[in-house]
Amino acid sequence: MVKNILYILGSVILFFAGMICYGIVLNLKEIPLKEILAQKGLTEIKDPRLIIDRKNYQIKLYSDSKLIKTYKAVFGKTAGAVKTSKDDHVTPIGEYKICQIDTLSKYHKFIRLNYPNLNDAAEAYTRHYISNDEYEAIALANRKNDCPPMETKLGADIGIHGIGTYDIIFRNLPFSFNWTNGSIAISNESIDEIYSVIKIGTPVKITY
Repeated sequence: MVKNILYILGSVILFFAGMICYGIVLNLKEIPLKEILAQKGLTEIKDPRLIIDRKNYQIKLYSDSKLIKTYKAVFGKTAGAVKTSKDDHVTPIGEYKICQIDTLSKYHKFIRLNYPNLNDAAEAYTRHYISNDEYEAIALANRKNDCPPMETKLGADIGIHGIGTYDIIFRNLPFSFNWTNGSIAISNESIDEIYSVIKIGTPVKITY
């Protein structure tokens, strides 16, 4: 019995290690952002913007209207189309802006988005997900170009972040595994590249 258990456990470990090794081989093909810019004859990214494609698990980095690089991404644990609360683990759909950048996050870096924006707040208020006071608090932050308040039912802790401590494992999985609270997760190396070219106010569009 013990021998069978050890055999099964060993098989699982070998299978998992094999997947990680396969993922590492796949990621070796990824070209660094600096090299891509050199290939395109660019020295910098002007008017950066990000388009996040939930369907294809991607973040696309643009310089103005020119696609520069595509990154592999994963999303919230729940695959819904509409985010109704901070606890539903759904990645929201819409057009946002970067409102804060945290370089001391447990996820390596955290690029916070202005979710919920005014459209999210209006829809949530219409559907009675939030109160009038919550709507007004979000609207006030929107007028000031601030990050929205954390205290409403919709929450506000949504952004693009790295993986953190377990980067070597999760970034090398050869399949997509959604695990976040609704934010968008990419490898530590990828978030470093994006961090190097974005700024407060950079537009971010999330599509379904």
